[in-house]
Amino acid sequence: MSNIENISNIKQILVLGSTGKTGRRVAQRLQARGIPTRLGSRSGQTPFDWENQATWEPVLKNVEAVYVTFYPDLAAPGASEAISAFVKLAASNGVRRLVLLSGRGEEEAQACEQVVQSSGCEWTIIRASWFNQNFNEGAMLDAVLSGEVALPVGDVGEPFIDVEDIADIAVAALTEERHANQLYEVTGPRLLTFADAVREIAEATGQEIRYVPVTIDQYSAMMSEYGVPEEVISQLVYLFTEVLDGRNAHLSDGVQRALGRQPRDFADFAREAASSGAWSAR
Repeated sequence: MSNIENISNIKQILVLGSTGKTGRRVAQRLQARGIPTRLGSRSGQTPFDWENQATWEPVLKNVEAVYVTFYPDLAAPGASEAISAFVKLAASNGVRRLVLLSGRGEEEAQACEQVVQSSGCEWTIIRASWFNQNFNEGAMLDAVLSGEVALPVGDVGEPFIDVEDIADIAVAALTEERHANQLYEVTGPRLLTFADAVREIAEATGQEIRYVPVTIDQYSAMMSEYGVPEEVISQLVYLFTEVLDGRNAHLSDGVQRALGRQPRDFADFAREAASSGAWSAR
């Protein structure tokens, strides 16, 4: 009997953040393979909310492995304490394996990694850089649609990672023994500035889309005008001012080690997103 059969026939896999960019894809892949999957979200059949600890234990019943994503971000205040409490509860409820989505170059996220690594469970860390899909599913979609992407980032190279690669690794880590106690730092195959990324999106769409550098204060004011919640704004400010300082301007081989293939390129992502109509609402 395979490892996948061992997990799927005995207990379920819990996917936290199952409506998010990576969680949704992880859940879809598991369900497509017939693996019993519990969706961990506020709207789930058994609701889960990071801000309400009373919802944690019910979703852990009869669960073998957990894909852990934290909202809004592992760098947010209180994240380490929440992860610590959840991991302790998971272990006491018989969870055998934890797969954590972490942030590359974030000291706070790495503190959460240590919590998971010390849990007594098998663990896998997926330490990810900036998502390609932030441009077509996230905070920057409206800016792309407007034809002007204004961000407080200069000529810093970022190894944008595709969430499809993250989901593939997460599913492998949840269902295969060989990923136990592995840390995969995942990047795309190239360094791109945000101006480069916007240029490639413009080429893929055949539309005029400009990149405009702004100050952090200008950016915060714009986000407030758009009605973005303050906690989201503060997190974006942290990422733009702290993490995007050049510390991540290098490639790593996490995708290759985990999956035995090259990571998906940003240009391929842009062409596929454009052909799907993601940026055609202008």
